[in-house]
Amino acid sequence: MTWQISLLPHVDELETRTILKQLPAAHAALAELKGLIYSIPNHEILLNTLAIQEAKDSSAVENIITTHDELFKSDLEFESLTPAIKEVQNYVAAMKRGFELVEKKGLLTNQIILEIQETLEGNNAGFRKLPGTALKNAQTGETVYLPPQDPNEIISLMSNLEQFINNPELSDLDPLVKMAVIHFQFESIHPFYDGNGRMGRIMNILYLILCDLQKLPILYLSSHIIRNKADYYRLLQGVREKGDWENWLSYMIAGVENTARETIVLIENLKVQMAEMKIQLRDNYKFYSQELLNNLFKHPYTKIEFIVRDLGVSRITAANYLNKLAEDRVLRKEKLGTGNYYVNEKLFALLTAKA
Repeated sequence: MTWQISLLPHVDELETRTILKQLPAAHAALAELKGLIYSIPNHEILLNTLAIQEAKDSSAVENIITTHDELFKSDLEFESLTPAIKEVQNYVAAMKRGFELVEKKGLLTNQIILEIQETLEGNNAGFRKLPGTALKNAQTGETVYLPPQDPNEIISLMSNLEQFINNPELSDLDPLVKMAVIHFQFESIHPFYDGNGRMGRIMNILYLILCDLQKLPILYLSSHIIRNKADYYRLLQGVREKGDWENWLSYMIAGVENTARETIVLIENLKVQMAEMKIQLRDNYKFYSQELLNNLFKHPYTKIEFIVRDLGVSRITAANYLNKLAEDRVLRKEKLGTGNYYVNEKLFALLTAKA
C-alpha cells in the first residue's frame, strides 16, 4: 500500500527513551548559543556572516554551488551576478524577511510562508495548483515519493500544518521533536513547485525562534544536512516506508546539538578576532572607532562605499582609512573591475575553515 500523508498531530509515540535521552544536551547547547549572542554588540555581524554560511550550505544541498569568495564579492555589487549567486542572495533575503515577520507577528503562518517563498523564488506562484510533481532518485530517475497532487488537499494539509505550528494545545511534544515533525510534514506535502527544501530549512530556525529557543536566525542545520545528505533523504523516506520516526528524530536532534556547538565555537573565535583587531586599531590608528571595527567584521570584503555609509565620512577619508590599513597589512587590498575591495583575511579564514 502506498504511504499517505496524514493530518497532525500524529498518534504515534514519538518521544521514546532514546529521543528523551538526546534532548537535554541539545537544549543545553541551544541555551548556551542563545546567551552568547549578547556578547557580540552588533547583531548585524552575526546575521550577515552566518546567514551567508547558511545560504551557501542550504543551496548546496540542492546542488546550487557557490564559493565564499564569489558570495563576498557579490555583496560588493561590482559585477553582474551568476544565477547561482542570485539564488543564494535570495535565500539570505528570504530568511531575513521571515525573521522580521515572525518577530513582528509571533506566528509562523501560511501567509508568512508564502511571502518567504516569494522572496526565495522571485515569483508569486504560491502553492502547487497543477499535478505532475514527483520526488525522484537523482541517480536512477526512479520516483521515490509522490506528494499530494490535488491543490485542495495541499491547501488542507498546509492549513493543518499552520495550526500545528502555532497552536501549542494541539501537541505537548518537545519543541525539537515538534520541529522535526514539522520539517517532515512540510517536505512531504511539498507544497511549492520549487524551493521546498530551502523553505523547509528556513522554517526550522524560524520555529526555534517562535519557541524562544533562539533570538536570532543563526542556528542553521544545512551544514549538518549536507555532511549527511544521504542519511537525510534516507531517513525522511524511512518514516514514509517503515514509520521509522525514532531515527529521523534522532538525526534532527543531533543536528541541532552539533550545529549549535559548532556555532558557539565560531562565535567565540569571532569574539577573539574582534578583540584582537580592536586593540590593534585602537593602539595604532587615530581613526579607530567601534563603527569601523563593526564594518570590518560585518563585511569580510569591504569597500569605500561601505565605510562612507557606516561611518558617515567622505569618500576621500574612507579611502585613506582603508588604504592605510592595507598598507600596514591589516587588510588585503584587491582590484575588481574598476573598483577596489579590502579583505579581512583572518575573518575570511575563520568563516571558510569549516568548509
